[in-house]
Amino acid sequence: MLLRWSKELEIKLDVGFEVKLKSKHSIDLSCLSGQSRKFAKFASVKTRKMATILIKNGQLVNRGKIFTADVFIRNGRIEQIAGQIDRPADTEINAEGKFVLPGIIDDQVHFREPGLTHKAEIYTESRAAVAGGVTSFMEMPNTKPPAVTQDLLEQKYQRAAQVSLANYSFFMGTTNDNADEALRTDLEKVCGIKIFMGSSTGKMLVDDERALRKLFGESDLLIATHCEDETRIEERLAMYQAKYGDDIPFQCHPEIRDAEVCRLSSSHAIDLAKELGTRLHILHISTAVETDLFENKTPLEEKRITSEVCVHHLFFNDSWYAEKGSLIKCNPAIKSASDQEALWAALSDDRFDVIATDHAPHTWEEKQGNYMQAPSGLPLVQHSLNLMMHFHQQGRISIERIVEKMCHNPARIFRMQERGYLDEGMWADVVIFDPNPEWEVNRAGLYYKCGWSPLEDFGFKGRVDSTIVSGHLAFHQGELREGKSGERLLFRGFKR
Repeated sequence: MLLRWSKELEIKLDVGFEVKLKSKHSIDLSCLSGQSRKFAKFASVKTRKMATILIKNGQLVNRGKIFTADVFIRNGRIEQIAGQIDRPADTEINAEGKFVLPGIIDDQVHFREPGLTHKAEIYTESRAAVAGGVTSFMEMPNTKPPAVTQDLLEQKYQRAAQVSLANYSFFMGTTNDNADEALRTDLEKVCGIKIFMGSSTGKMLVDDERALRKLFGESDLLIATHCEDETRIEERLAMYQAKYGDDIPFQCHPEIRDAEVCRLSSSHAIDLAKELGTRLHILHISTAVETDLFENKTPLEEKRITSEVCVHHLFFNDSWYAEKGSLIKCNPAIKSASDQEALWAALSDDRFDVIATDHAPHTWEEKQGNYMQAPSGLPLVQHSLNLMMHFHQQGRISIERIVEKMCHNPARIFRMQERGYLDEGMWADVVIFDPNPEWEVNRAGLYYKCGWSPLEDFGFKGRVDSTIVSGHLAFHQGELREGKSGERLLFRGFKR
């Protein structure tokens, strides 16, 4: 496991525990058990000072304002923001005519490791994220095996510490019979608990009411839910199979997983949360009828129930099934144009709090099957910022609001420590976006392991110029720089 200190050392250990730096040349292992100390093996210890970075003349977007300023970064942190900074730096970036944003925080991705690495890996997908301006991700537990024990969850953190170019956190998974284990999750080191109230990739459906009530009633962590009513899905799927067999037209997907499928489950989750005092976050809302379940009167820090909308539900609607077919099959389904407009309205008036991707890659070959064979999910993490900037160029959303929904609000909702803003003293997670280049999505430019995108041949104006992850220039002008891994995200926890 690679453990990093931003100022002095890199230390490589084969155990999954943090250690404390006592000085430049000594390590405090008192936090480890005797057995762990006995078997801790140091592969390398090397002194390394992080490079300083000076960003000049950028258009900073932060806390609802756009202003011209310079940014100086040292030891992983934003040390100074000022109208003009004249001091030497190891790397100087001219950001004149470009936007300087906080790094995008994606609160819902599926990176498929362990067990499904023919589709994706933490290494490959974190690189794609960074290339698209995403500096931090929160990854879902429906891997193989699923992350439903503390040991399995910690193994994912250990792997990310070795290979993730972006900052990382992983949700604890749930089943009908692991509530006690899930409730042991460390609220300062883990982003939350994930409950699949509707089935999707992986067999993690939680449909036992006793298990749901225990989790909702006793968790001190944020609970994130996938909300679709399984009984209605099964009934409607049987109807369509009776008519079409397994070769159901893909445009029937939003009819099988229809608005009522979503409403029944989302309203049930909200009713439980209100009754039991849960800190609930409902993911990937996709229907007009669900938008009425959320309110915009309560300040975000005081909300106990928050919501997320995903870029594919904002971009695609059911008119795209004829062209894209299985490539846009996902759960919850992409629905009608009227649903899509309702999502935009709820995003605009703050009933929706966060924009994310639900990045969920499958191989091209897997996606070529018929309706019953082709898995649900699509890869998006490399292009989420580009999609939202495209909508900005169309006049649908301001850049300030993009930053609010993709940077500030995820940090606020998850009570993240020292991220999400361009503030002095914060971790230096920064994206420089050049609004001028015109380009098309093609396979040669993709970093996904699956090698395809539902956005292929779509033209964008503007692209990510540079991405800084915890003070490390991880992507610059088309080149990934893998000299330092991202950091484990930390949280301040919640009070019931």
